[in-house]
Amino acid sequence: MKFSFSLCFLVFFFLETSAFDDDALSFLHYYRSCPDVEKIIHNKVKQWVAKDYTLAPALMRLHFHDCAVRGCDASVLLNHQGSERRSNVSKSLRGFEVIDDIKAEIEKKCPKTVSCADILTAAARDATVLAGGPFWQVPYGRKDGRVSIAKEAEMVPMGHERVTDLIEFYQSKGLNILDLVALSGAHTIGRSTCGSLQFRLFNYMGTGKPDPTINPKYLNFLRRKCRWASEYVDLDATTPKTFDVQYFKNVQNKMGLLRTDQILYSDSRTAPLVNALASQTHVFHHQFAASMVKLGNVQDYLSADDGEIRVNCNCVNA
Repeated sequence: MKFSFSLCFLVFFFLETSAFDDDALSFLHYYRSCPDVEKIIHNKVKQWVAKDYTLAPALMRLHFHDCAVRGCDASVLLNHQGSERRSNVSKSLRGFEVIDDIKAEIEKKCPKTVSCADILTAAARDATVLAGGPFWQVPYGRKDGRVSIAKEAEMVPMGHERVTDLIEFYQSKGLNILDLVALSGAHTIGRSTCGSLQFRLFNYMGTGKPDPTINPKYLNFLRRKCRWASEYVDLDATTPKTFDVQYFKNVQNKMGLLRTDQILYSDSRTAPLVNALASQTHVFHHQFAASMVKLGNVQDYLSADDGEIRVNCNCVNA
């Protein structure tokens, strides 16, 4: 009965979050102006991921950080003094060279036509697919922002927040609790630095003891692995290279790497959704795709006049 309630609850939310009514974006935006744009992006992402599979989660994360600040406007790609990209919290972001490579190729075929924001959004989708995740149609028509401020990069959740903080952050972007849990499932692949979780291993909240929500065997593993803050550890210790529901099963078994992973199973608002998404891969895939569409539609600029189509993703047009 408990599972049935969770699944029905999830289906209700899925129907609500699958709707797409943003008139500013269109699946046919480049139909005439750059018909091969998706083919170019897919081929380039495939080439890069084939050389380094860690670029798949890196591109997904880069897209999230972009949309989390000023909406999906490629502000995270701007590379100048005082930009989001230069912020200390952005130092672990990767994948910029992939976007630059894609942009250069597209400019040869369709100059001054395709925005960097659209490229990053589609690249994140293709990276997900190449990692074994779901495919979804990406609506296009985003503009590239002209403003990027390092301080604003600190708005992105960093792994220490409470569930209420996470919910409020997502709601500020037009996303809901189900989007929070589903998009957290991106941690089924990728890595994190040990520095982001060492506080859980030895002196949690000043107690002098480890976080009690960590599985004891997993705790011992992490203590051996994370001798230095600069070391990397897989977000999913069980199937680190596979886009599956193991992330949610890990959370159920007290093996969520980040605090913001594990607390999803300690809160009555999010725990039922963790259970529902852990139960069936196709349910997770469908919801992840729906939530990624919603994430990619976050736009904070007020009108088309507030954006541009950058020629170089690293700097605004002259």
